[in-house]
Amino acid sequence: MSWTRREFTKLGALSLAASVAPPLSAQPAERKIGYAIIGLGRIAAIFMPGTRATTNSKVTALVSGHRPKALRIAADYDVPESSIYNYENFDSIISNKAVDAVYVALPNSMHAEYTIRAAKAGKHVLCEKPMATSVAECESMIAACKSAGVKLMIAYRCQYEPTNLKAVSLIRSGAIGQVQAIESGFGFNIKPGEWRLDKKMSGGGPLVDVGIYALNASRYLTGEEPESFHAFTSVIDHDGRFKQVEENVSWTTKFPSGIVAACNTTYGGQMTGFFKVHGSKGWIDVNPAFNYDGLHLRAQYPGTKLDLPNTSRNPYQFQAEAQHFSNCILHNLEPKTPGEEGLRDMRCISEIYRAAGASA
Repeated sequence: MSWTRREFTKLGALSLAASVAPPLSAQPAERKIGYAIIGLGRIAAIFMPGTRATTNSKVTALVSGHRPKALRIAADYDVPESSIYNYENFDSIISNKAVDAVYVALPNSMHAEYTIRAAKAGKHVLCEKPMATSVAECESMIAACKSAGVKLMIAYRCQYEPTNLKAVSLIRSGAIGQVQAIESGFGFNIKPGEWRLDKKMSGGGPLVDVGIYALNASRYLTGEEPESFHAFTSVIDHDGRFKQVEENVSWTTKFPSGIVAACNTTYGGQMTGFFKVHGSKGWIDVNPAFNYDGLHLRAQYPGTKLDLPNTSRNPYQFQAEAQHFSNCILHNLEPKTPGEEGLRDMRCISEIYRAAGASA
């Protein structure tokens, strides 16, 4: 089967609609799930417009240590001043009926604390990745949300994105035959002073930050869980940035079927997020694969050659994940990427560091 660009664009729209659509019998317009945004940094600044673009979500509260900034954002999203919280009075959000869920967009070391506090306040949780800084924290987050009877979803936006979903669909259909090998990577040249270079805040270097995209992709592309790892870490630029975290990580993963994935991540140079899948009958190359927009899929297999740029613009991926989570809340559904998905990646990250002779 060949695909035109118009058909691919239509597929993306249909994929989004199918992933969030309520039952056909539901005719009245649904209420919108209210989100409290915890942390008003760079990722939250993209998630909020994505939320506003949905049909079932809205921003109803803000949590920040910088009130002037929060006041400016509140005015843009019609959030009343009474729904602006700081980190000390956050627990009082329990009485705010306009808040159904929270979006945790804090440094990694704070994910567990605010997920657990939100769960105790009776709020559903959409938490950014990496889920936390340790396996134990992930397990505590899952337990807290289950105990409170609230949903927990990890923000793996690529698993809701049509280009990545198209790659998965091609693999599952057998179009490229039996997958043999995968290559993937993602990295950038980090600036001095970034909080990500503080191990207590980040939990690790590029592996937990952008390497997690390659790790997670190898899992959702194969549909398998890793069997074993081999890994190396290194520091090449001795300029003071990498006193606490690694600069580079390379690892190979063997899956139960025999598929081998070779992955790289770096804080020392520009590495466009990509993956390439080699099958017995053809290949799939997605580059970029993990950016907010501009994704591009190319593939070749018997009788077909694909060249499918994705013209959807940021923040469409954040719109898709917010719409999905809100739909899960409204219809009591299990999120596609629940806490257990984040836990599986954190277990893999721990194994990669162990294989490299480093500690997470």
